[in-house]
Amino acid sequence: MKILNYLIIIFICINPTVKAVSKKTLIDELQKGGKLIFIRHAYAPGGGDPDNFDINDCNTQRNLSGRGRIQSQKIGNFFEKNKISIGKVYSSEWCRCKETASIAFKKYETKKFLNSFFSSKFANNRKKQIIDFDKFLIDWDKDQNLIFVTHYVVISEILNYAPSSGEIVISDKSLKVIDTLEIEY
Repeated sequence: MKILNYLIIIFICINPTVKAVSKKTLIDELQKGGKLIFIRHAYAPGGGDPDNFDINDCNTQRNLSGRGRIQSQKIGNFFEKNKISIGKVYSSEWCRCKETASIAFKKYETKKFLNSFFSSKFANNRKKQIIDFDKFLIDWDKDQNLIFVTHYVVISEILNYAPSSGEIVISDKSLKVIDTLEIEY
């Protein structure tokens, strides 16, 4: 039993160092460029969208909370502080994604293939969106990092990974997840 206790204590002591090394390695990878960076929109309380959802009216959508706006700023600060070069930032047309992109990176473009297909209203768009995303990647300048601010369902479909709100998921050119980084809100 004493040996087990010692091992647990050693693991607890080493774990922060392992995380720091992992984060440093992640930053090094991002600084090299050529990564696809998926960000689930920052914290927006609830799930899905209201029945009266209108893509052109943010008042009908689930939006970022104050904590989500702070989280968005922290996302932008991470890239700025670590001098991570970004080729372009693309966002879903949903207001919570556009607001995350705007706060974190200021400039962004919207792309329909990043839109949510969570609700039954948009579920039929899933296949076409994934095809359009794949076509988009054909023209990607693979030396630059690209950022996609999108939704849980899109990241899950493309990368087979379930992100938290505001989580950064980094993949290589073949869409293999390299690492993730959770930004607290």
